[in-house]
Amino acid sequence: MSLKVYVNTDSDDLAYGSSGVDWVEFAEGVDQFIFTAGNTEVADKKDVPSQAELISAGVILTGAQIIMSTYLLQDTGANELKDIPNMGNVNKRYVLGFDFDSTSASEPQFEVYDDTNLNTAAGTMLGGGTPSSSFIRGITTTSSLPGADWYSGATKMAGSGDGNFLYLNDQNGYLAVATTLYCNLCVVVPASQTSGFSANPVWVVKWLEN
Repeated sequence: MSLKVYVNTDSDDLAYGSSGVDWVEFAEGVDQFIFTAGNTEVADKKDVPSQAELISAGVILTGAQIIMSTYLLQDTGANELKDIPNMGNVNKRYVLGFDFDSTSASEPQFEVYDDTNLNTAAGTMLGGGTPSSSFIRGITTTSSLPGADWYSGATKMAGSGDGNFLYLNDQNGYLAVATTLYCNLCVVVPASQTSGFSANPVWVVKWLEN
């Protein structure tokens, strides 16, 4: 069984495979998501940014909660940033697509960690050791739209603890057929975050094969 992950870089909220919709395959271990305030250098169709450019486009902490509004795919192979217009706290369903080519013995889970060792989720962005304080919110949209202002009741993602990852099949269990599952993500910086930070969280999908 294999999995390919696709990112909808189109404004149309239509399923993977829909005619005319630009779904880009996410290259594992190569491509990245960028959560940012953005500027003229860190924007759609710009080259992959340097560390200095990323810092210059960072969010300025204001002492109030910040709901991130700009999400980009770093398409490293194409040396290009691509806007993900439907990602974030918007009522959009088809944002990240997880395309499975066969059945599974368990329900796929979407998790996030500090690094590729996948054994810690204690970084600032993941809640500083308290998963329920993670800045990353996620919601499974395989079956339906997430709804308006979905971030407030969404899963706070950090590690593999119960309630801190996404069941990509809406808790309907193992995959009985080859299928594509969906979710949306949003980043919310709390008002309590007063010092700057950088993070490069690692995303992983886990499942058992037949």
